[in-house]
Amino acid sequence: MPKLLFFRTRTADLTNLFSMNGDLCYCNDISALFNKFGIVFDTQEWRLFIDASKDSIKAVLLHNGNTYPSVPVAYSVTMRETYQNLKEILQCINYEQYKWAICADFKVIALLTGLQSGYTKFCCFLCLWDSRSRSEHYTRKDWPPRVVHIPGTNNISNVPLVDKHHVLLPPLHIKLGLIKQLVKALDRESAAFRYLIQKFPKLSEAKIKEGIFVGPQIRELLNDRHFEETMTAPQLAAWQAFRSVCTEFLGNHRSENYIDHIQRLLTSYESLGCKMSLKLHFLNSHIDFFPANLGNVSDETGERFHQDVALMEKRYKGKWSSSMLADFCWMLQRDAPNATYKRKSYAKHF
Repeated sequence: MPKLLFFRTRTADLTNLFSMNGDLCYCNDISALFNKFGIVFDTQEWRLFIDASKDSIKAVLLHNGNTYPSVPVAYSVTMRETYQNLKEILQCINYEQYKWAICADFKVIALLTGLQSGYTKFCCFLCLWDSRSRSEHYTRKDWPPRVVHIPGTNNISNVPLVDKHHVLLPPLHIKLGLIKQLVKALDRESAAFRYLIQKFPKLSEAKIKEGIFVGPQIRELLNDRHFEETMTAPQLAAWQAFRSVCTEFLGNHRSENYIDHIQRLLTSYESLGCKMSLKLHFLNSHIDFFPANLGNVSDETGERFHQDVALMEKRYKGKWSSSMLADFCWMLQRDAPNATYKRKSYAKHF
């Protein structure tokens, strides 16, 4: 077959598995899509990741354990993270039929559970934690649970789209929130803060002041012993507690004394003057809601999907369609061990 003709027809058997609903491109038969990959689709082995970048919003299936590559099931360039848009995405991909566990950042989790967005008084989807009662934040752990979800009460604006027990708390975003609170508590004239400015010269001082970092930057800091040398005793205690929580709880390994690591983090953060954020609240009051192995269900794999699909977005230049997602899935199919194509890939495959 001529190469040009093959290029035009290579996704013919995949394109019909994707449809357009207004501005949303979605998979209309997820089970058939996985049959194309040659694996049995078990909903218990996959989690649904929903997130938006500056260019698009994506719904992606991530494998629990991260053995298989990420599979896109919905995509749009014009849609944004709103309750109605998320409702449309879930309806198009038949979420009620599959009921995957949901992995997303806290903004999406709030929308999916019917909460108001923004800085609200009752922003936890599990309990009625009062985010404005700062005098009780570090002293009180037990808050009244959310029993009913009536729009118009306790910062609930809509009917929940997913069961709260299907929500997976995002380890990466919790790390981002923890380091944000720590950096914001640093004195702007301290050696530790000035060291951050020198270490990340491409980041503006305003971003560093607000503690806005990404996953790779956090990993780089965790391995930087020089950063610790610039800290005072309270700052060092908080930083070491943060590192121990990352390694002993928010990853693939959960130590037997993980409760002690979390308590040391809360104590050191309080001593440093850090405010209690929603991420700290989950560590303080809902430790039992976290799954046993956070590395297996982390949102970090979903964040990497933004990088994986960036080349495809550049190729199609924002002209998203069923052909774009079919082309991406064809690349996943091509990299399978039993594929007949000559290209050898070292990426994850089916």
